[in-house]
Amino acid sequence: QVRLVESGGGLVQPGGSLRLSCAASGMIFSTESMGWFRQAPGEQRELVASITGEGTTNYADSVKGRFSISRDLAKNTFYLEMNSLKPEDTGVYYCNRALGWKFPWGQGTQVTVSS
Repeated sequence: QVRLVESGGGLVQPGGSLRLSCAASGMIFSTESMGWFRQAPGEQRELVASITGEGTTNYADSVKGRFSISRDLAKNTFYLEMNSLKPEDTGVYYCNRALGWKFPWGQGTQVTVSS
């Protein structure tokens, strides 16, 4: 069974940067489309970035140009580089399959953007 462990969150000032990591144990096929999701306080979880098996990336309009998703298939690890962070980026970030059914959710990593 796949287990997802997110890390790299923290408290950062507006305009700052963070790099999140998602380590996956168990089998994740290189054809899987994986994504990073964000859950802001009191809001539903939303997909903010995804990467297909072919390496094509997609971003929510709210993060386009500021966030970058990447992966290291050899390490079964996915990354989210976040730049020019805004207070509205605050939330718990999770990784999982981008579409359809989901692996068991990890614990997520908290990102707080505040001065």
